[in-house]
Amino acid sequence: MTQQEWGQLRKRLLKTVGQNNYTTWIEPLEFRGLSDGIVTFDVPTNFMGNYVSQNFSDLILHELKSEYDTVRRLSFSVAANSQSRPTALDKPMPAPTAPAAQSSSSGLAAAALDKRFTFDSFVVGKPNELAHAAARRVAEGGPVTFNPLFLYGGVGLGKTHLMHAIAWELRARKPGMNVLYLSAEQFMYRFVQALRDRKMMDFKEMFRSVDVLMVDDVQFIAGKDSTQEEFFHTFNALVDQNKQIIISADRAPGEIKDLEERVKSRLQCGLIVDLHPTDYELRLGILQSKVEQQQLVYPDLKVEDGVLEFLALRISNNVRVLEGALTRLFAFASLVGRKIDLDLTQDCLADVLRASERKITVEEIQRKVSEHYNIRLSDMIGPKRLRSYARPRQVAMYLCKHLTSRSLPEIGRRFGGRDHTTVMHGVKRIDELRQQDGQIAEDLELLRRALEA
Repeated sequence: MTQQEWGQLRKRLLKTVGQNNYTTWIEPLEFRGLSDGIVTFDVPTNFMGNYVSQNFSDLILHELKSEYDTVRRLSFSVAANSQSRPTALDKPMPAPTAPAAQSSSSGLAAAALDKRFTFDSFVVGKPNELAHAAARRVAEGGPVTFNPLFLYGGVGLGKTHLMHAIAWELRARKPGMNVLYLSAEQFMYRFVQALRDRKMMDFKEMFRSVDVLMVDDVQFIAGKDSTQEEFFHTFNALVDQNKQIIISADRAPGEIKDLEERVKSRLQCGLIVDLHPTDYELRLGILQSKVEQQQLVYPDLKVEDGVLEFLALRISNNVRVLEGALTRLFAFASLVGRKIDLDLTQDCLADVLRASERKITVEEIQRKVSEHYNIRLSDMIGPKRLRSYARPRQVAMYLCKHLTSRSLPEIGRRFGGRDHTTVMHGVKRIDELRQQDGQIAEDLELLRRALEA
C-alpha cells in the first residue's frame, strides 16, 4: 500500500467517522508500511495509539481488508520525531458547520454546532419543560442565577440539542461573548496534548479565558484522575470569575461511577435538571414538527391518519430512532411512489418496530403495581371488588394495554379470567382519571418509568 492509497482510504474514513473524530484521531496517523499482514502507523503519543486501537481499529481494518486481502492486524508506534510536529493545540480544528463553531477570542477550537439544534426546533412537553426553561434562562446571558446548570438524562432525550441551542442563542444575543462548547472527550484529549507538549500554562489560560464553558457527556472523564483534577481547577476558576458553566451527562452527578467526590460536590452545587423519558404526547409533538420539515423536501407526500400515532406509541425509547424512522419513511415513500399509510409504515420500518418492541410482561406490570399500592398480588388479580383493589387493578390493566402487545382478551385472562370488556372499561376509566386526578397521573408516570428503566 502506498501513501497515496492510504490518503484515499482516509477520505472514506472521514465520511464514516465525521469531521471532528477524523481531525482528532485519524488525520494524525502516518502510514509507515505493510509487512507480513501487519499495517504499521506512526502516532504522536502512546495515548493516541491506544485510543485509536480501542475505538477505530476495527473500522480501519475493515476498510483495509476490502482492498488488501493479506492485511491481518494494525500496529501503532510512537514516531521518533513526533515532538517536532505541530499538534491540535497549535492549529484550530476545522468545523464542518459554521464559523460560529470556533471560540471567538481564545483561539481554542470548539466542537461544531449543529444548525438544526435551536430552541425553535426543540419540542417542549411535560418531561422536558423544566430543562427547557432552565436552558432558556441561561441563554439570556444575564447575571448567573444557578451555576453550573447540569442537564442529565438517557440517550436521545434532548441534552445535546439544548446545549447547542444555548450556544447558538448566546452567540446571537451577545456576539462578543466567548462561548466554548466541547465534549468531555475533547477536553481530555487537549489536556493530554498539553501535558505531552509542555503547554499546560497555555491550556489553563485558554480554558480560563472563556465566558461560558459547556461540556457535553462529562461522565467520560470519570476514572481519569489527572483530567478530573484539571477539570476541577478549571471549574473553580470560572465560578470564581462568575462565569457560567453548563454540563451534561447521562446520569446525575452522584450516580457517575469513579467520579471524584470533590468533582461531584462541585457539580451538585448548581441546578440539576433531569430530562425524563418522553411520553406519548411529546413523541407525537416531535413527529408532527418533523413532518413539517420533511414536507419542505417532499411537498407532494402526505401522512395518512393514524401513522404518527402508531409511531409515537411503538417507538418509545429514543427520539433519535423516532426521527430516523420518519426520515426513512418519507424517503421510501418518495422512491416507491406510495402514500404514507399504516401498511407502508409497517413494511418500511419492520426492523425498527421489531427492535423497539416492548419486552415488558403482564406479570412484571402486575408485580410493580401491587408493590406500588402496597397490596398483595393475589388480591389485585383476584375477584374482590373493593376500591382499594379495583383501582390498582385498573391501573395495571391500563399499563398492560399501553406497554405490552397483548390483546384485551389475553390481558383479561391474566387478571383472573376476566372478560375483555372489563379490561376495556378499566382502561377507559383510568384514561379519564389521569386527566382529572393528578395523583393517578403521577402514579402512572412513576410506574411507567420504573417498568421502562
